Amino acid sequence: MGDLGFMARFLILTGVILIAFGLLLFLAGKIPYIGRLPGDVYIKKGNFTFYFPLATCIILSLLFTLIMNLFFRR
Repeated sequence: MGDLGFMARFLILTGVILIAFGLLLFLAGKIPYIGRLPGDVYIKKGNFTFYFPLATCIILSLLFTLIMNLFFRR
């Protein structure tokens, strides 16, 4: 049962993370400035558009790191 218990916890945690990520994507359009921060690269030339949210990625990474450290601190 030990191996199945680990797998069950892993699947539950994965489901919770997917639900949280889905909610974040659903609400991302309603959060001001997400995706339009200074440092986000946006290049548009003719019919070519390149967008890379560098600053947004860094801020979200720091936020998720802090949250994970709160939950998984030993």
